Amino acid sequence: MRDYTQLNGLALAYVGDAVYEVYIRDYLVENGQTRPNTLHKMATHYVSAKAQAMLMEAMLATDLLTEDEKLFYRRGRNAKSHTSAKNADVTTYRVATGFEALMGYLHLTKQQDRLDELVAWCIAKVGESNEGK
Repeated sequence: MRDYTQLNGLALAYVGDAVYEVYIRDYLVENGQTRPNTLHKMATHYVSAKAQAMLMEAMLATDLLTEDEKLFYRRGRNAKSHTSAKNADVTTYRVATGFEALMGYLHLTKQQDRLDELVAWCIAKVGESNEGK
């Protein structure tokens, strides 16, 4: 068994990106979305760097995270990436990377209930922000 808490932020974000994407795809399909173009368009409301950064900032502002979770968020945010987002500025991209690192940390350390709780919170939060649109 590997100690996943020792992974660097980018490795955690790599896993977290995929994990969060699957949660969102499951959610959209479970709610009746079946057309690929619609699925992709709707998914971006949840998984874009801009959306993830907004969610992360909201989680921090509402003091939703434990100290450990904040640590893994910062590990991802502060990681030195040699790539950048196509549609986001550097700060937004780094905050989103921190969000993904947090998701990866929770997944790899088998904190399933907490991961489920945070993803459900994120889905509800995106729903709230899209109501006025």
